Amino acid sequence: MKKILLIALITMLSGCATQSYNINGGGSSTPDRETMQPFFVSGIGQTQHMNAAEVCGGAENVARVESHLSFVDGLLGTLTFGIFTPRQAKVYCTQ
Repeated sequence: MKKILLIALITMLSGCATQSYNINGGGSSTPDRETMQPFFVSGIGQTQHMNAAEVCGGAENVARVESHLSFVDGLLGTLTFGIFTPRQAKVYCTQ
């Protein structure tokens, strides 16, 4: 029983998730803006906004936007029992 719980815990803590949206070719490999977006109570009913067109100087210059839940973000969410669940947001420009 302890072995199963340990395996389940390791599996949950090792996961991460990334949502990427390629808009104009994908852009550079380094983001032009990267921010941490805090969410509380597992983000239920919450939204965070970042204007990618403003970051890149126009909508035609936006190459990719990305939202990422890293291992550290998942660990923070687990340690706080979902009270604080941060995510990383990145914007990549064509220039």
